[in-house]
Amino acid sequence: MARVDRRMILVGGMVLTLAGLALAGCGIADSRSPVPDFMRAREADPPPPETAPDVGTLVSKELDLIFLPSSYPRDVRVSPPHHDLRSDAWIACVRAELTSATGTPLGSQTYRVTIAKGEIADRRRVEHEDNCASEHYTPVAATK
Repeated sequence: MARVDRRMILVGGMVLTLAGLALAGCGIADSRSPVPDFMRAREADPPPPETAPDVGTLVSKELDLIFLPSSYPRDVRVSPPHHDLRSDAWIACVRAELTSATGTPLGSQTYRVTIAKGEIADRRRVEHEDNCASEHYTPVAATK
């Protein structure tokens, strides 16, 4: 019986030691802990921002992604890119003179393009809050 008691005490001590070590790992000081700065874990630095894309070159290569080829886009113009506040992407406005499927002129149409990782990720018709009306546009040669 004495051996059983010693084993139980030894096993119980080991369990308590392991539980204490496991719980001690939870106490690492993060950025919100009430400890001095030198004891806190550092937050990861944000990734560096992607460089601004060359919107004119990208649009001239991928014109069919923005406008239907049957709309015969001409007089294509682009705005400078602006960093999207909600993501790591860039936003630019693209304007062109378009023709409808029946051949009647549609006039100047503007689209907002989202550029991520050097590619056009999304395009949509401009809405009032997009502020494309106040942009300065530069002409683009529509070459494929």
